[in-house]
Amino acid sequence: MNDAMRENLSYFGLYRRMLRVKKTITPEAVSFGTHRDQYFLYFEPKKVQSDKVIVWVHGGGWNAGTPKYFDFVGQCVANAGYRFVSIGYRLSPKAKYPSQIEDVCAGYKAAMRFFDERKIDTSKVVVSGPSAGAHLSAILCYSKLIQEMYGVDVSNVVGYVGVGGPYDFSVITSGAVKLLLNQLFEKNYDRTKGEPCELMEKSDIPMLLIHSRHDGLIDFASTEQFYEKAKAIGNRCEMYEIVDKHDTHSWYTAGMFLETREENQGLDKWFSWIENL
Repeated sequence: MNDAMRENLSYFGLYRRMLRVKKTITPEAVSFGTHRDQYFLYFEPKKVQSDKVIVWVHGGGWNAGTPKYFDFVGQCVANAGYRFVSIGYRLSPKAKYPSQIEDVCAGYKAAMRFFDERKIDTSKVVVSGPSAGAHLSAILCYSKLIQEMYGVDVSNVVGYVGVGGPYDFSVITSGAVKLLLNQLFEKNYDRTKGEPCELMEKSDIPMLLIHSRHDGLIDFASTEQFYEKAKAIGNRCEMYEIVDKHDTHSWYTAGMFLETREENQGLDKWFSWIENL
């Protein structure tokens, strides 16, 4: 069975597990714009066990998903003792790029104001995202052009974790992802203006890139190219290859948060890397 078919067949098990998640924390929704998708969810742990704050940008192919849909990620991370923010953004094809990165930048700034008003320390922020969220959060962290354009200060970001991201469009071979990119960008738009591998600049933010060779949707080479570019310009970077049984795109980019660290080596790597920053 090829990887793309395994990815498609994995959805039923993933959704079934999502329905069994116990919601022990009620997140707070905070709007940062007038559109319904311009909001973030804040998950306050019942017991804070880390001085790091996690800012997460959801995936969904840029055309689907919301922070509320991925509530289970916030439940998992907050129950591990981290303050957790999940940022939403306008979706394609109605909203074309750069709407998505505009919203991620606006959401990040709004989240920092939110914490400042509550006198919560944000000197150690870790930014993470899966799939389309990895694409957007990578641009947030590593493009000085975008940071200056939207007035974002990421000097308090101490680490970035990208999971299954489309960082280099030149190595995208999946027909499904090509279609999603066509929906994301206007016709004749210069896509290098929205490509993490092209936009990445020298940065002090260390990165962990997680990917599976059996992803079935996003080519492993996309992460390899981003990793090589990071090393070439002097950025600290580690690449981790998923070896879990659940190694298809949807499972390891989001589904890993439905399992425990003991069950899922990818999730354990995600947490342990952040713990050691």
